[in-house]
This record gives sequence, C-alpha cells and structure tokens, in this order.
Amino acid sequence: MAVKTFAAIDIGSYEVSMKIFELSQKIGFRELTDVRFPLVLGNDAYSTGKLSPDMVDALCEILLDFQRIMKEFAAEEYRACAHSAFRELINPVIVVEQIFQRSGIRIEILSNSEQHFLGYKSIAAIEAGFKKIIQKGTAIMDVGGGSLQVSLFDKDALVTTQNLKMGSLRIRERLKELEKTTIHYDQLVQEFIRNDLMSFSRLYLKDRDIKNLILMGDFLTDTIFREDLQDRIITRAEFEKRYEAIVHKSTSQLAEEMEIDEEYASLAVPTMVICKNFMDIFNAESLWMPGVSLLDGIAYDFAERKKFIRSAHNFENDILVASRNIAKRYSSGKNHIQGTTALALAIFDSTKKMHGMGSRERLLLQIAVQLHDVGKYISMGEVSECSYQIIMSTEVIGLSTKERHIIASAVRYNNAEFKYSSEYERDLVVDRDQYLMIARLAAILRLANAMDRSHYQKVEGIKAVLKDRVLELTLDSTMDLSLELGLLKDKVDFFEEVFGIRLILKRKKKA
Repeated sequence: MAVKTFAAIDIGSYEVSMKIFELSQKIGFRELTDVRFPLVLGNDAYSTGKLSPDMVDALCEILLDFQRIMKEFAAEEYRACAHSAFRELINPVIVVEQIFQRSGIRIEILSNSEQHFLGYKSIAAIEAGFKKIIQKGTAIMDVGGGSLQVSLFDKDALVTTQNLKMGSLRIRERLKELEKTTIHYDQLVQEFIRNDLMSFSRLYLKDRDIKNLILMGDFLTDTIFREDLQDRIITRAEFEKRYEAIVHKSTSQLAEEMEIDEEYASLAVPTMVICKNFMDIFNAESLWMPGVSLLDGIAYDFAERKKFIRSAHNFENDILVASRNIAKRYSSGKNHIQGTTALALAIFDSTKKMHGMGSRERLLLQIAVQLHDVGKYISMGEVSECSYQIIMSTEVIGLSTKERHIIASAVRYNNAEFKYSSEYERDLVVDRDQYLMIARLAAILRLANAMDRSHYQKVEGIKAVLKDRVLELTLDSTMDLSLELGLLKDKVDFFEEVFGIRLILKRKKKA
C-alpha cells in the first residue's frame, strides 16, 4: 500500500513551524515530527507593510533548516502557507520570489477565508469529537496574531463566519505604549475590543444559542493550559479561574512561569481577554481546545485531495450554506435561486465534455447563482456593479480571493456588457484561465437566469443533449414561456460565442 511523506509549513505572525506527516489509506495521516521557531514577522508587517532585510534573512535561514529536515524524513511533497502578516505586505510578490530563490521553498499566501477553512479542517480531522460537538450551537474561534475568525455552527451546518481585526499581536502592538501607563492591562484590552464585540453580537447572535466554544490553534495548549485536560475541554468556571491567575501578571513573570520567550508570553493576556469576552457574549458552557493547528489542516486537506482519507463531513456543503446565508442577508429570492441553480447545473453538466470544467468550477457556478441578485439590496438600477462590490467585500469560507473575483465577475456580467480580453489585459486584473472561466460561468448564468425571468419557476425540468457541437435544450413546462423564450436571444448569442456551439431551445410537446 502506498505511503507518502508530506511536510506542512506555516509562516505565521509570531512563529514559523513545520510538521511532517506520513500518509496512507490504512492510517490516514500520522505526525512524524513538529518543529517550531519563534519569529515575529507581524511587528514589521503590521507597522510598515514590509519585512526588514534582517527578518527576511532569518526566515530564509529557518526555511533552509526545514529543507534539511524534509530531506532527512524523505518528504516527497510540501505545502508552505503564509497568511495574516504576508497579507499586510505591500510587496508580497517580491518577498515571496526572493525567499524562493534563496531557500527553494515556494510560499503560498492564503486568503483569510482559505486560512480559516484549513484551520477548520484541522478540527474536523478529529472526526468523532467534531461531529458530536457541532450538533449543538457551536462557535469555532481562531485567535491569530493579526486577526480573529469566528465561525458559527448550528445542527451540523455552518451559519456564518466573520473576520475581526483583533489578533493578539495586532492588539499588543496597538496598545504597547498605553500598557506602560496602566496596572489594569486586561481592562485596556477589553475596552479596545468592546466595540467590535458588540457589533458582532448585534449582527450575528440574535436568538442564537451557543453552547460550545472551540478554540483553534495550539498557543494556549502549549503555554497556559499545558497540563493534560480530559478531552481537552475546560468548563467556564475553570477558564475564569485560570484567567484571574494570568491577566494580572507581568510579561516577564509569565515568560518565567511558562518557560517561553517574553515576546511570546506578551500574547497571553490579549488572547485570554479575547477568549473570555467571547465566552461571555456566547454564554458558553465550555471551551474545547483540541490542540490542532493550521499545519494539521494543511495535511488533512492534502490527504483528502490525494484520497488517502475520506472525510465524513461535507466541506463543500459548508461553502454553499455560507453563500446561501449571505444571499439571505441581502434578501435574495429563495425560490428563484433554487430554480436557476437547477437550470445552471443542468447546462453545466450537459456541456462538461466540451468545456472541460470540473467539480470546483461547478461549485463556483452554484455560488454565483446564489449571489447573483444580492446587489438589489443596495440599488435596483445598478444590480451588477453592486453585486460585484458586495461579493468582493464579503469573505466566503473556503474560497480564495481569486475564486471570489471569478464569481463576482461572472455575476457582474450576468447583466452588464462583457469586457473582452483586450480590456482585461489593459487592466491586468486576471490571467487567461481566469478570463475564460469568467466568460463560461457568466454565459451559463445568463442563460439559466433568463429562463426564470418572471421568477415564477416556469421551467419544471430541462433535458440537454449535446451532439456534433449542437446543444439541444428541451424545456418542460405547463406554463406560458413566451416571456422567457422571447428575451433569450442575446443570452443565446453570448453562450454560442463563448462555447463555440449552436444552441437550440425547444419546448417539450404536451402529451
């Protein structure tokens, strides 16, 4: 049975770490080694938007060490991910290329939604515990150096995920000077984050009962909560007791007690204050700290894609549910979306041999259908542009920034005049593959949406037959389709232009 060795590398705001895993269909994935180096990249990134030459030198040295360790373990493949600190850089392409030339490690900068989706997968890797706990109202909280991500679950479904710029390192940097003037640093942090907490509570916690809080990452389990806890779950009372024992101590005291560097110890109070405040607004009964990190999520994702493991949880459905909730927030018509989705997928599936797009592109099409009308919430006259801006400003868990742009552009060109490649090249917005994908998804979306122009869901079924570059769509309906068929000409023309086929629309003959 095939066994593969894989290295996951995480370039974080205050630490660079690597885990090497052994993967096989028999065992899934098993950790072989865990290597960590403290390196506070966030100080430079959050204050100046650049990394100093010394910081780049230090990072390259660490990555060269990782290369040597990977060779010792015969790691065949790796994935190196950077996130919050690198997203703040004004010159990320230059820095990433320089690091590659010097270390041989190609860094991938994750979007915020990609980062936290992988983190979420690291928790889901603990199948039994995760599946059981999210049956009740549950929040997953990921306190990073630069930001905080909160994802809410209810009955095994992802309700919403939101990013707040209140990471432990960012808070520490903002309050560094003020900390010297107070003996109640914890209260200072609490006041600093209060407005964001209240806004989050008002917008997303109406009538929502959160019983469990899952804390992602391994900062607290490696420092404050190092002792073994049964099931890694602590009650609210136990957390509050530890909170009082921590927040009134100086950084030097904490560093000595936890046997860690002061730079690292200085993140303890902001992290504890954030956790306590969320436990309070959720009124959570307990806190589960599984001790997993982004590295476990990277390995889980790789093992899943390479079919070493098969997850019991449907992650693709989480992305669709998150999209559906965004559409709901902007009052999009539920029945119209369902009807248009069925039509769009029927067209996509019937032309698959011709367009060559796969399951990921099919998912992007479904999300585009879900979100194609959100702009009406802002302006009935500028639906396309408002929809584009809303999608580009809204994170959808599991999607990269590139994928979000593809969806937003397909939605924009659902109604707006399509911008051809020469204009894209002038703007330097997308590459060739993205441009073609936008055109294809927009063509399918236009056609499917026009078939439900009246929003009556007149088309009850659709039969698609592709033969000799002629696509014949037979529409099944007991209602009058005059409006829909009469307004389809420009949609058909664009569809034929994009796919290079002839499209024939027929109505199913009545029995």
